[in-house]
Amino acid sequence: MNITAKIFGISQVVITALMMNAQTNTAKLPGDPSLVSTKATFDQLISYDKGNFKYKVEDYFARPKASQFKISPDGQYLSYKEKDKDSKNHVYVKDLKTGKVTKALEEKDDLIRSYGWLDKKRLFYTQDRGGNENLHLYAADIDGKNLKDLTPFEGITLGTVKPIKDTPYVVVTMNKNNKQIFEPYKINFNTGEITQLYENKDVKSPIDDYIFDKDGNLRGYVVLENGLTSKLYYKDLQTGKFNLLKSTDWKNTFYIASFNENSKNKDEAYVVTNLDGDKSRIVLYDLKKDAVIKEVYSHPDFDVSSIGLAGKNRNYELDEISYNGIKNETIPVSKFYKEVHDKLASEFGDKQFYVVSSDDNDEKLLIVVDSDKVYGKYYEYDTKSKTVKLLFDLMPQLKEEDMAEMRPIEFKSRDGLTIRGYITLPKEALQGKKVPLIVNPHGGPQGIRDDWGFNPETQLFASRGYATLQVNFRISGGYGKEFQQSGYKQIGRKAMDDVEDGVKYVIEQGWVDKNKVAIYGGSHGGYATLMGLIKTPDLYSCGVDYVGVSNIFTFFDSFPEYWKPYKEMVKQIWYDLDNPEEAKIAKEVSPVFQIDKIKKPLFVVQGANDPRVNINESDQIVKGLRAKGFEVPYMVKYDEGHGFGKEPNRIEFYKSMMGFFAKNFNQ
Repeated sequence: MNITAKIFGISQVVITALMMNAQTNTAKLPGDPSLVSTKATFDQLISYDKGNFKYKVEDYFARPKASQFKISPDGQYLSYKEKDKDSKNHVYVKDLKTGKVTKALEEKDDLIRSYGWLDKKRLFYTQDRGGNENLHLYAADIDGKNLKDLTPFEGITLGTVKPIKDTPYVVVTMNKNNKQIFEPYKINFNTGEITQLYENKDVKSPIDDYIFDKDGNLRGYVVLENGLTSKLYYKDLQTGKFNLLKSTDWKNTFYIASFNENSKNKDEAYVVTNLDGDKSRIVLYDLKKDAVIKEVYSHPDFDVSSIGLAGKNRNYELDEISYNGIKNETIPVSKFYKEVHDKLASEFGDKQFYVVSSDDNDEKLLIVVDSDKVYGKYYEYDTKSKTVKLLFDLMPQLKEEDMAEMRPIEFKSRDGLTIRGYITLPKEALQGKKVPLIVNPHGGPQGIRDDWGFNPETQLFASRGYATLQVNFRISGGYGKEFQQSGYKQIGRKAMDDVEDGVKYVIEQGWVDKNKVAIYGGSHGGYATLMGLIKTPDLYSCGVDYVGVSNIFTFFDSFPEYWKPYKEMVKQIWYDLDNPEEAKIAKEVSPVFQIDKIKKPLFVVQGANDPRVNINESDQIVKGLRAKGFEVPYMVKYDEGHGFGKEPNRIEFYKSMMGFFAKNFNQ
């Protein structure tokens, strides 16, 4: 189970780092540093979070002592991150035969964002500077030597990273030649030698995605024409020419998840499509004939999310299909994986489990197990002896019996749509007490949804006696294209109605105190916080805006270069500012123009290097409110981007937020 093909909708591509001692030099800092609140302000906020609580903020948001375990391809080594006394997460490699442990990758000022195995002796990792998302790809031997920056170019960012099995190569996409568009390169991860594989020439209609087979051969690509039409070109294996296979509106899906390397027909692929239906489904497809071979899997209520394929040892057979429904569901397919799944299901009951790493021969599997009350535990499963062994409990301090229940909910919106979501209920609510509620709209907003599982935020809130409502409002992903598209051009309007209808629903169930309702979210959720305080000022006691949009006009103007090809698409999701009628609506739902309607306390939080939601978005709302005599605590971290990744920053933020809620719920 070495290949997992993830299924995405709209393509998304997941400043030199500022030294902490430069924070007093305002000429070098992003935004307006004079707006940032003092340490004393946050110390005062933190002091309000009083009580005889069993768990501290650190219990939920201090990073695990060890995490991200992975088995080497030959099964000889186990790699993992381990935290030191300064909260740095270094990568270590353990020889499973001798027990010897070596520090392979050292985390310094900037976070190691992701890492993995390139071959049995070499690792890769990605890293940006201060959260600016200009990711670089690095490689090092398992003893930390022979470290190389494989993408040593200023101001670039990575798109995708694909190691090619049994070769010294990795294929990446990056915006090296033009910051707006990405091109593919093959890099020798031992020598650093780099070769460009294809040119992306047309900025107005750029290649949006590249499709490679397991051997690193370019087999197709997707052109985004004028920002709105996706054109899939597939390579004729006889002539070598790329021919147009499908032309679809960007709102529809026809996506090659993986080639079927198990077949003698090299034109077979697993495709995700919703062209002739509402929900995305998996089909086996003949790309040369442009025809469905057979239906593989579909679900009447939810989009399909991923497939898992075996590796070379089992001839790349289809192992499993999974989708995100009320919970994450896995459908075992191959005989091998059915046996694995049955064993793990009997072992872990109703908890969720995932195979996250394996050796090339599938002799040892690493399994992560979680639930709404279990943060996560790593297990090792020996497929020969069929034995399961606990490897590491990520958060042993959080006892399952003390955690709150995350309950799926479903209700009708005011205009008749079925809306789903989750409520996390503290024990007090289950005992009949009406408790304070924190409404937590998700980010995105398009194509994103909240899931069932362990959520440190909602568990922290529950530890203070607060319920948390998460609504998958219209425009959320996973429920079919009709539901998602029903939220286009409804951001700040009907999407907010759905959130409000969710609040009404949970109040009617008798769980929450209608006079103690707060709203908090990040990114679009931060925007929704501001709009909630504006649109329904009597509904909420207070709000926390975390890296949220405040002005749709300046938000559009500040897109990073590699977002600009998607601007026409974003106009159809948000609002077309070139259309006078839509520009009028955009102004009405831009919080910065509605500041007079904000009457309840607001706390604003921002990462200074955020490339997605520029610091100017938070500066504007803070400056505007303060000009009217409205005090706003404003936290900015100058070594962070779109959300806080560093442990001390995260802990300070959550401590301050808990104090902010306590202060405003108890007034």
